[in-house]
Amino acid sequence: MNARAPLSPLKSLVWPMRLTLLGLWAERLSRAFWPLWSLILTTIAALTFGLQDVGPLVWVQAAGAVIAVAAIGLLILGLRRFRRPTEADALARLDAAMPGRPIAALQDTQAIGAGDPASLAVWQTHKDRMAKRAALAQPVAPDLRLSSRDPFSLRYVALTAFVMAVLFGSFWRVTSVAGLAPGAAEAMPAGPSWEAWAQPPAYTGKPSLYLNDITAETLELPTGTRVQIRLYGPEGELTVAQTVAVPEPLVEPAPDGVQPVAAVPDGMKGVHDLTVTKSGRLAIEGNGGREWQITAKPDGLPMIGVSGEMGREADGRFKQGFKATDDYGVVAGRVTISLDLTKVDRRYGLIPNPEAVEPVVLDLPMPLSGKRSDITETLVDDLSKHVFANLPVTMVFAAVDAAGQESTSAPYSVTLHGKRFFDPLAAALIEMRRDILWNRVNAPRASQILKAVSNRPEGFIRHDRAFLRLRVLMRTLDAQKASLTTEQRDAVAEELWQISLMVEEGNLHSALERLQRAQDRLDEAIKNGASPEEIDQLMKEMQQALKEYTRELAEEAKRNPGDQEQSQNMQGMQMSADQLQQMLDELQRLMEEGKTAEAAELMEKLRQFMENMEVVEGQGQGQGQGSPGQQAMRDLGETLRDQQDLSDDAYRDMQQGEDGQQGEDGQQGEDGQQPGDQQPGQDGQQGQDGQGGQDQAQDQGSLTDRQRALRERLDDLQNGQLPGDGSEQGEAGRRALDDAARAMEQAEEALRNGDLDGALDRQADAMEAMRDGMRELGQALAEEQRENRDGQSGEDLGRADPAGRDPLGRETGEDSARIGSDRNMVENDPNQRAQDLLDEIRRRSGDLTRPGAELEYLKRLLQLF
Repeated sequence: MNARAPLSPLKSLVWPMRLTLLGLWAERLSRAFWPLWSLILTTIAALTFGLQDVGPLVWVQAAGAVIAVAAIGLLILGLRRFRRPTEADALARLDAAMPGRPIAALQDTQAIGAGDPASLAVWQTHKDRMAKRAALAQPVAPDLRLSSRDPFSLRYVALTAFVMAVLFGSFWRVTSVAGLAPGAAEAMPAGPSWEAWAQPPAYTGKPSLYLNDITAETLELPTGTRVQIRLYGPEGELTVAQTVAVPEPLVEPAPDGVQPVAAVPDGMKGVHDLTVTKSGRLAIEGNGGREWQITAKPDGLPMIGVSGEMGREADGRFKQGFKATDDYGVVAGRVTISLDLTKVDRRYGLIPNPEAVEPVVLDLPMPLSGKRSDITETLVDDLSKHVFANLPVTMVFAAVDAAGQESTSAPYSVTLHGKRFFDPLAAALIEMRRDILWNRVNAPRASQILKAVSNRPEGFIRHDRAFLRLRVLMRTLDAQKASLTTEQRDAVAEELWQISLMVEEGNLHSALERLQRAQDRLDEAIKNGASPEEIDQLMKEMQQALKEYTRELAEEAKRNPGDQEQSQNMQGMQMSADQLQQMLDELQRLMEEGKTAEAAELMEKLRQFMENMEVVEGQGQGQGQGSPGQQAMRDLGETLRDQQDLSDDAYRDMQQGEDGQQGEDGQQGEDGQQPGDQQPGQDGQQGQDGQGGQDQAQDQGSLTDRQRALRERLDDLQNGQLPGDGSEQGEAGRRALDDAARAMEQAEEALRNGDLDGALDRQADAMEAMRDGMRELGQALAEEQRENRDGQSGEDLGRADPAGRDPLGRETGEDSARIGSDRNMVENDPNQRAQDLLDEIRRRSGDLTRPGAELEYLKRLLQLF
């Protein structure tokens, strides 16, 4: 075994060993006393911020005693944990940090083989190698990590508080602790005899002032600044005189008949806390005192006003700018919107006095960052559903600063913008909604107008579901209009709003119909002087409808590539779509330039142009009967239209029946008769009534026969060939048609029993089911046509045009060695021929169904010419 022998450290190990020893001291001191120095740093931070000046003296003394006891306890605990490091500990850590532990090897002696020269040589070589390795030793860094001993990171909290105290506190406040003990004032003659601080309100953003450092005779402070003065030394040696604040001293209770006197609470003698409310004098009188002339700077009222005119977004939201200023910053704002009844056009449904409506109060937006002393923002909100929408209102803006002061702007009279409806029916529904919200006495008038506008819905109401919901709403309104509660009124208004949106947006399945609806709305908007944002939104809708229409033409050309007549019609329609896009671009340019008269004239040309497109499309669709699946879809569509007509007739009969009943009730009331009364000549009247009842029964019988015929027609269609037989979509379509047939049968039974109300509900269910079925069958038909196209011969593959033309419109020759035919290669007018070719290139470049390589080639040609 090896025996240890004392070894003087190598010269190169002296400084690494000393530095490692110093690190051991730091490591063991921090591990043993980190709670103590954390407590000391926290206490210093609290004293620097003046925490001892906040509460009574008794509390401060009690807290000091607790801190002292805790410090002693932590000191004892640290001494018990602390182990003084030695040089041996430093050498052991240094040796452990090196491979092979060379320092321990140098301290070993050879136990055996000491008389063998060879063994001695080996041993000496080993020691030389270890000495060289030890000479490269570096100091070992201490392990100061305390996370395992301080899992809550309390030491970092204390250190952060101390750093904040150094940056923002005052170490002079720490010395005030000495004045808390009895007789301490006499023990500190070298310190200040008084201290004072001025703390402006936090919202001003101004720093606290240490008045001992201010030697100027005048001082400007914001109103509301808190001045704290602490006097040291014997009582009465220094006094405070001031005229800047009204102190609120505590009043000690006095016996009966004795005038109460102000008194300073125990522990607060020599401490003065003032709040600056006015300009005046502040002086500390006595030996070493000081005097200031305080100028109180009052906090001004915030100012707010309207900035610019009210704008309207395309979706109906209004935009109103405002500007607010304050010397220290605006913290909040609001606007109160009230109806300006004197400027309302009191006609039609606005003739009655409005029901009491609370003003609308909206919070104003505030900037999330930056200064708020001068802000310019825009209020954006949507009040389209409110009764104030599109009516004259007054807006009063209010701003509040951090001091709680509030100011308001002058009333701003404006028409409150809301969503505008450009479809005539939707606009009428919205007007009736407004009248009902204005006053519930308008409900009967609104019901009559709704009946009038929905009497002949063919070609006027272009949303089937909206028409059905409108009929249900009118029945509800007729039943409740005599005693419409607030909740029922709000429900009717919400339903009218949803129906108006459905009518305005539409659900037209034909791309051309959607394009025409967009054109109608744009035309109406131009006539009514819509805002630029609304015009831009409607232009985008029309351009989107045009894209869908062009895409539908392209898909139709794909489905029937061999139909020459239809292909020629589709090419003409494609040219019409290109011209329509050019007209839209020109219309947008005129609107941007403010030329409304020229835009209206162009809109009339656009209407005529689209009517011609409808004629062309109708001719293209009437060229042939198509496949059996297409014929079945046409028959289903015709059945659906007939069911809609039958439902309309049933609804008109129900309206006429209700009007006749109301007339009979009114006549009975005028005559003063009861149902059992009879007068001379009444037998003839009863005969007429009997005849009328027979006519109504015949009408209901006719409606029942028509419903039965429609159900039988639908059964025949289901028994025939429908698109997608056997597929998932085809079966889903057949299930929907079965539901429609059951609803028709229930409607037929209701008509037979004279229940028109129930019949209308069942007819609505039948039409809804038929639409679902036709949607599924249409998708199945499209899938069949794609499969048929994929299975056709590939003789047309690789050709840019199925009609056999090259990209320039020339017919290919019969001989494969020839580039093209000789026909139409020379024209009498070369310029006209060049223009025709350029038009053809433009047309084909807009055909998205052509191969990508051809489209790229055509674009390059357009760039060249």
